[in-house]
Amino acid sequence: MPAVSDRTATIDTLPVFWREAALADAPAGDGPTGGAGAPAGGDDAPVPLYLHGVPTNSDEWLPFLERTGGLAPDLPGFGRTGKAANLDYTIEGYADFIERFLGEVGVERVSLVVHDWGSVGLAFAQRHPERVARLVVINAVPFLPGYRWHRTARLWRTPLVGELVMGATTRWVLRFSTREARPSREPMPDAWLDSLFDHFDQGTQRAILRLYRSSPPEVLAGAGGRLGALDMPALVLWGAADPYIPVRFARAYAEAIGGPAHPAELVELHDAGHWPWLDRPDAIDTIADFLLGAAGPG
Repeated sequence: MPAVSDRTATIDTLPVFWREAALADAPAGDGPTGGAGAPAGGDDAPVPLYLHGVPTNSDEWLPFLERTGGLAPDLPGFGRTGKAANLDYTIEGYADFIERFLGEVGVERVSLVVHDWGSVGLAFAQRHPERVARLVVINAVPFLPGYRWHRTARLWRTPLVGELVMGATTRWVLRFSTREARPSREPMPDAWLDSLFDHFDQGTQRAILRLYRSSPPEVLAGAGGRLGALDMPALVLWGAADPYIPVRFARAYAEAIGGPAHPAELVELHDAGHWPWLDRPDAIDTIADFLLGAAGPG
């Protein structure tokens, strides 16, 4: 099981935090960049890159990194990465950050895993499809036509109302409100809530408001205009009990991504919610097997 390490660097003027672990088939002790700027396992070996959503951070990827190795940054505005007011909290701004981050760690090709607003990685992938060896989409914000924001997002997108909602968000409110993300309506795990609330400061709240307000439905649909160019092995894994993003968008993603050579695999978990691996831990195995090139889930 690869050991997970904490890493920090300054990219341009932005303090960046990320988690990294050796590739699952790399020699023990090697990091994903092999300590010399080349991915462990060969210069062209793809490195798993995990991109979290809102309002979480790289903590949620720890069990995945322990299985596959790879990289999991805290995106700008989240976790322990910088949260300055002058950052570009838009889809394209985050795609720019991914390019700069991969340049910093010396990784050329990745196997990309996106969840929720980690879908900003799809903007990077459409810019550079040759740099993405495999793709996993998990309950991701739809870069597709026809999506309308859920209730909480509509509040965040409303000037003044969004600020008031953010200011009123306590740990108890998070514990209560996130119950809807699970089909059992039980609270999220305490460790998950602690990680979220520990970093839910004014900088993260500002990043969330700016990201949502810069992304009306037409911008989301436009951001996925070249999904069909992503012709690599792809897995769409979806918790079908997600109250925020209906399961029909899992099917739409599976239809939009790729071509005849690599039709996307679709896995719908009807007893799982927005963070499907919390309800179905076996989803971690499914995703890890796919990234490591094992037989698909069928």
